[in-house]
Amino acid sequence: MDANLQVALSGAVPALVAMWLVDRLDRKRPEPRRLRWLVAFVGMLSVIPAIALGMAITAAVDDVVEPQFTYQGATFSAFVLAAGVEEACKIAVVYWIVWRRPEFDERLDGIVYASRAGLGFALVENVFYLLGQTTLTGQIHVWVARAFLAVPGHAMWTGMIGAMAARRRFDGTGLGLVGGYLLAVAFHGAYDVAIFVQQPLHLEGYGSLGTALIAVPIALTVLAFLVLRTMARTALQLDDAEAARRAVQAAVTGQLPPG
Repeated sequence: MDANLQVALSGAVPALVAMWLVDRLDRKRPEPRRLRWLVAFVGMLSVIPAIALGMAITAAVDDVVEPQFTYQGATFSAFVLAAGVEEACKIAVVYWIVWRRPEFDERLDGIVYASRAGLGFALVENVFYLLGQTTLTGQIHVWVARAFLAVPGHAMWTGMIGAMAARRRFDGTGLGLVGGYLLAVAFHGAYDVAIFVQQPLHLEGYGSLGTALIAVPIALTVLAFLVLRTMARTALQLDDAEAARRAVQAAVTGQLPPG
């Protein structure tokens, strides 16, 4: 097998490792394995409607929005074509596959399933990006950068939506599905715009500023991790407390004589 193809296919590894880490987070009361993999698989397929929607939007606004090598075009591509479309497609997987299923019975499930959908999407996107590189050196650079930034980013951005939707569902509080979606789009779009504006900055001779902006995706990834970690800890604490209450109720009910 060609070395470039091998490296491209190995782009699936970061997403698979991240899925294992998410599973570890949910090890107390894990979700069904079959359902987790179904969400990840459909998340992979969600790349197709994301591409189709992106092409349709691009065609619709072609006369209004400037090309991506301009600042306006880069911003539009980052927040609408990438963040807006992709986050909508990924969270739609969760809503379609598991939202109404009885297995979705805890707050942490929102993060688990949403992250799975995001990682399924990231797996396919990562392989495509690596296939698009013409040199082995370029592939390795992209592999490392995306393994630590874009791949976990997809999990965390969509995980935020799942976390907020689950809090609203079980507790009637928080940003909810729409608010979580807007939060994810803000993170995802800001991440992408720092990358997409590299081209217009270099074209206008501001290469040093473009280089400095590389710190933005790194900072946003760290911040997203901290935000989602807080959400996960809160969800787990609330789920543990509710599970304990249910256990006590079940024990009390079991001790009562039959009526």
